[in-house]
Amino acid sequence: MEKVWLNSYPDGVEPEINLDQYQSIVDIFNESVNNFADKPAFTNLGQTLSFADLERESAKFASYLQHTLKLPKGSRVAIMMPNLLQYPIAIFGVLRAGMTVVNVNPLYTPRELKHQLNDSQTTTIVIVENFARTLEEIIDETSVQNVVLTEIGDSCGWLKRKLVNFVVRKVKKMVPEHSLGARAHRFNQALKFGSEQSFKPANVTQDDIAFLQYTGGTTGVAKGAILLHRNMVANILQASAWLKPLIQEGKEIIITALPLYHIFSLTANCMTFMKYGGLNVLVTNPRDMPGFIKELKQFKFTAITGVNTLFNGLLNTDGFSDLDFSSLKMTLGGGMAVQEAVAKRWQSVTGTPLLEAYGLTETAPAVTINPMNLTEYNGTIGLPVPSTEVEVRDEKGKALGFNEPGELWVKGPQVMAGYLGRPEETNKVIQDGWLSTGDIALMTEQGFLKIVDRKKDMILVSGFNVYPNEIEDVVAAHPGVLEVAAVGVPSESSGEIVKIFVVKKDASLTEAELIAFCKENLTGYKVPKQVEFREDLPKSNVGKILRRELRDETTQSN
Repeated sequence: MEKVWLNSYPDGVEPEINLDQYQSIVDIFNESVNNFADKPAFTNLGQTLSFADLERESAKFASYLQHTLKLPKGSRVAIMMPNLLQYPIAIFGVLRAGMTVVNVNPLYTPRELKHQLNDSQTTTIVIVENFARTLEEIIDETSVQNVVLTEIGDSCGWLKRKLVNFVVRKVKKMVPEHSLGARAHRFNQALKFGSEQSFKPANVTQDDIAFLQYTGGTTGVAKGAILLHRNMVANILQASAWLKPLIQEGKEIIITALPLYHIFSLTANCMTFMKYGGLNVLVTNPRDMPGFIKELKQFKFTAITGVNTLFNGLLNTDGFSDLDFSSLKMTLGGGMAVQEAVAKRWQSVTGTPLLEAYGLTETAPAVTINPMNLTEYNGTIGLPVPSTEVEVRDEKGKALGFNEPGELWVKGPQVMAGYLGRPEETNKVIQDGWLSTGDIALMTEQGFLKIVDRKKDMILVSGFNVYPNEIEDVVAAHPGVLEVAAVGVPSESSGEIVKIFVVKKDASLTEAELIAFCKENLTGYKVPKQVEFREDLPKSNVGKILRRELRDETTQSN
């Protein structure tokens, strides 16, 4: 099985990357600024930043961190906001100053925020004022000394800024009262302070920490994956090598609906398309599907990334099928399994295949991507990206053969340095440079990988392994189903049985109808024994369905 996947590589994709090409993300940023100065880099709320604008504004923010706040190299700066122009300005400002970005989910509870700020030893936070009250509740129990407040419209022109911020604060009442203003700088004020002194480029190397990227905390406490500049540069180059035959420099427009604090969006959209001089269309609230589609109408977009639920939501929103897809050449799904029913419908509506990729926070994130020249969904997560090794192993660590399911292990320059301050946790998942993913996979003779399921989500029915992905794929194919999640629930007779939670597309859909459909498509022990209809399913901040919550809820009720 020695790198058999290389035989399936598309023409023009090299098997190895040259990691010595850049010392840091900052080197890639500087190259893009020089090559694409006048090209648009990011757009949001009707305002666009060119690469030259981004260079100038991020230099101001870097100068502010260095001179006004007097932060030393390596300081941790948290960013807590949805997709706004302030985000890339802050990210590249922090990185150019030689500091570390701590990405924070704005929907965190006070408990979650307190843990992440303390665990990362964050001293400075940039936060959208909508979430300032959450910070206020716990700030005195953290090491945070500096707060930079921003409002939704702060990167718009003067008149629109006033209007947007007024509507958000006074009309929609989305900014709860807080008292952080007295101890904080405003974002635009920070840029003004930074412009008063020259930014001093920091000496950033591959061994410096670029991001502390926190895992979802689905097992125990959330852990900070240490992503060095080396890891990020490697993954940017790996993704770039894969996309190279497809991409035209300075001409791509990518829809960035997943938040930039999520590693998929951060690397695939923000970083990789920056390298190629592409325009990132930042979508602040993709859950507003009609508003999202209205945004899409404005652009002849060439690429879009997302999770299965995002694509499914778009397909089931009026007006999506009327959009102009003539320029679309890449749709990339990750973060959760892409369901065949969704992929097929996507292709029929847009005319382009929905290709699946796979990655982890711990791998910055790309591990595998499907070839860009595929003409249709193939049910796999693709091939290992350049300079990446993979193995499928049994429970004793022995490498398995083709089409044998086992745990997926990964080795490559994108693998994290470890979990911050948690050597025991690091040693559990990294052995001799190999990362244990916790995912059950199999490899075909052509080197394509297929994720069977998460190890911890596997359902054991009378000694037989049942994988939720397979059940969900079948149920999702029923025309009356909008969304589905499958979990295992305790059973005295068989250890566990399959239960499905379903959101209906057709109000007349019945439990008996669904069970009959499953019996036609699944062997007996895989057929769900319980069906629960819901108005909606619990999801993560990026729209990934949370089986764990449903499983815990069911277990507690029993």
